[in-house]
Order: sequence, then C-alpha cells, then structure tokens
Amino acid sequence: MIASLNSLKISSVIFLLCSIFAWGQNLVRNPSFEDYNACPDNLGSFNSDLIYWSTPSLGSTDYFNACSSSMGIPDNFNGSQASKFGHGYAGMYLYAPGDYREYMQAELTQNLIKGARYTLSFYLCRAEKSDFSITDLGVVFSEEKIDLSIKKELSKMQLSRIKENRFHWVNIANTKFYSNSDEWVLVTTEFTATGIERFMTLGNFKSNRATRLKKIRGGSNKGAYYYVDMVSLVKISEKGYLVDKPQILETLFFEFDKYELPEASIEELNDLYAILQEDTSIQLEINGYTDNVGSDSYNESLSKKRAKAVATYLLGLGLKENRVQWNGLGGTNPIHNNDTPEGRKKNRRVEFVFTKLP
Repeated sequence: MIASLNSLKISSVIFLLCSIFAWGQNLVRNPSFEDYNACPDNLGSFNSDLIYWSTPSLGSTDYFNACSSSMGIPDNFNGSQASKFGHGYAGMYLYAPGDYREYMQAELTQNLIKGARYTLSFYLCRAEKSDFSITDLGVVFSEEKIDLSIKKELSKMQLSRIKENRFHWVNIANTKFYSNSDEWVLVTTEFTATGIERFMTLGNFKSNRATRLKKIRGGSNKGAYYYVDMVSLVKISEKGYLVDKPQILETLFFEFDKYELPEASIEELNDLYAILQEDTSIQLEINGYTDNVGSDSYNESLSKKRAKAVATYLLGLGLKENRVQWNGLGGTNPIHNNDTPEGRKKNRRVEFVFTKLP
C-alpha cells in the first residue's frame, strides 16, 4: 500500500483507482453474461444464446446460466463453480489437443479514442477437470468483426491475411500460471488505444508449442478450460479518475440493517482519500443504498447513514467539507437481484461519483 502521500505519482494514482473501483463506464455490453436470447441447453451455445457476444471462429465456446439444468451453475461438465456476478458465465478451452482454441468476441459500445489509455479486466477461474493451467492470455481489438471458419489458434499470421480488417494486439503480461480452481482471479491490463478498436476478442492466440503449460493432477479433459465472468473495459482519464460515473469499492458492502463501515474497507478508503489529496480539483458525491427489505422511508434513512459514515471517515482523515456530499437513495437502482442473499448483500453499498469543483 501507500507509505507517503508525498510519494504519489499520477501513474500510481491511475493504477490505484483502477484497482479499488469495481464499476465505471464499461464499454462492454452484457459484461457478466446475464442477458440471453435463449437459456443454454447444449454445449457450444455461446455464439447463439448470448446477446452482444459472439465467437470469431468455429471454436464452440460455452455459456452457463443458473436457468439451465444441463448447462447450469455451479455444477457443469467440467466441474463446479459458482458465478462471480449474477447468474451466468462463459467457459472456453484456452489450450486443447491439435491447437484447438475457443474465443469470445464483443462489439464495444463505441470506438476507442486514439492515444487514450484504457483498462481491461475480467475474472478467470480454471475448471476443476482441466489437465493443464496456462500463463498465456491475450486480447486482439479489430476494426471489423472477426469471422473465420477455423478451429485452431487465431495467430497474427492468420489474421494478417484478412486485408479488409485492422488489428491491435494487446498482451496480458503474466508470469504465473492461472491455476486457481476454487476462487475467481481478477486479470487486468492497461494499454493505449490506436483508434481502430471496435471489436474485442479474448483468448489464447498462441499455438500449443508456444503456450506455457503446467500439468494438473486429477484432470480429465486433456486441455486447459477456464470460466470467465465480468468483462470490463474502462477509459482512464488523464488524472486517473472517471468523472460523473458511479463507482463502487469492492470491499465496501454493509451488513443487513447496519451502517458501520466494514473493517475490510478501511484500507481502500484510505487509498480513496489519497486520490482526493492528489487532485484537489475534484469533489466527491457519495450515494448510499440498501436492499429491498424494509419500508421505503426506513431504507432511505439507513442508506443516508451509510453514505454519511463514509463521508465522516474521509472528513476525519482531513478532507475538506466543501469537497464531499452524501445522499441516501434507499433501495433504488439495485445492481444485483434481490432474490438471493448474495444479491441483497451487493445492493447494500455506497457509490462514489467524482465531479469537478465549480
């Protein structure tokens, strides 16, 4: 963490902000695979069942959703894994015999801006039945949609033959194997856009020979199969913050009917204060929320107490009163389904909005 506010640099603030905030202006639609044309009931239905997603090749990427008995969650043909967000996630082979590969492709909400910096992130978990784990992940952005009738890896040589399209390759730097099959691992990378980026494809673009492998005991599917959830692509401003966009701290969710700050959130709130100290031209709006349990009037009061608790902590660190305001919005604007305990917990939150001082 941070030893001294005086040692903060703009680059570290950018990294810090991208690390502590879970939500921003995501340019990926349907990022956690909740919206579908049809509930999946067969293998390889990612391309046909999901809205806003496709496959760039003949590799049959899978779609899992709690609505299905055959392609459901947490239990499926490659193991058992609860979703990180919502009720769905994707699954694909990043390594398989014969250089077989699976990918996922999304059309972004807008073209990326030339010269602007962006952060790409997603959650990854190795399937329990995978024989291997890998280190090699990448993303290729393209001007046009990729649609190739092949099942092998989408190499640079392969894509260079498509003369009517332009590409921007981004490597996801990593030296450790993605071996965790119990918990979701957050994968992130930053890059500078060239301006041609409209479509984004995720996967392993290397051949079997070039892919770094680690053999896993107890596997049975002769490949490296991974689940993917919550794909996010966010523009980083020059100062490292997202203006006028609600953002959430990943550790700041409240217990039922409580407004005391969780101990786990203190370190990230300290980081948030450091960001505000680094750039004195911005102010902070804090909006508190509840789940749907309780009356509207009670929840509005409780949500305001939650927002005030955060503001009071930041003021205690030294933040000036004219740079923070707080509101209670009750059970409005839920970000998760209130039908489950986990969903209600995610809705018991505060959202942060950076705005420019007048």
